[in-house]
Amino acid sequence: MCFSATASFSAGVVLLGLGTLTLKAVRHPRELLLASIPLLFGIQQVVEGVIWLTFRYEAPFLNAVMTHLYSFFSHVLWPVYVPVAVLLIEPPGWRRKAVALFAAGGFVVGVYLMYALVALPIVSRPTGQHIEYVAPHFFAATVMSLYLLSTTVSPVFSTYRTVKVFGVLALLSFGAVYYFYAAWFISVWCFFAAILSGVIYFHLALHLSDRIEVQI
Repeated sequence: MCFSATASFSAGVVLLGLGTLTLKAVRHPRELLLASIPLLFGIQQVVEGVIWLTFRYEAPFLNAVMTHLYSFFSHVLWPVYVPVAVLLIEPPGWRRKAVALFAAGGFVVGVYLMYALVALPIVSRPTGQHIEYVAPHFFAATVMSLYLLSTTVSPVFSTYRTVKVFGVLALLSFGAVYYFYAAWFISVWCFFAAILSGVIYFHLALHLSDRIEVQI
């Protein structure tokens, strides 16, 4: 999380527990990727907790490793992973085709940002009560648009109401965080997205009537 090591580790532990419960609620193999989202966010929050500790104990090598690991989650994994997870649970129809387009866009931006992480230096630094990630890359507007479409708009096209809610809340939080915390956007928005991933648990565990069996 963006406030302290304690907050990051606490959020991580909660999400790891929630992620375990979410995985236990899986009824179909196609739901596994979606169900793993809270667990993956939990790991990401724990990684950021370690980054906080590297500032306190002056561990530059560990900081660089953890910064790149965190950035892999935030920059590369999510734009590829989220639309694919939504695509797998969608029944045949126009919504599935639309999500497939978002997945293609997410793959493109994920590959580009992976290249950027390797080719360009990325630095994490504490500024106030937040962590700022400085990750230079080109075509920022295009990349941000594709990233936003793949991570937040693709769930909105889902057949399932709770998955739609996750997408809408993620999109709204994107706008709010960018307005209030632009300098620390990556850290703060990932925290809010992590919390919002709890909606997936409700989708899998509490709203079984809202789920449609997908024929393989």
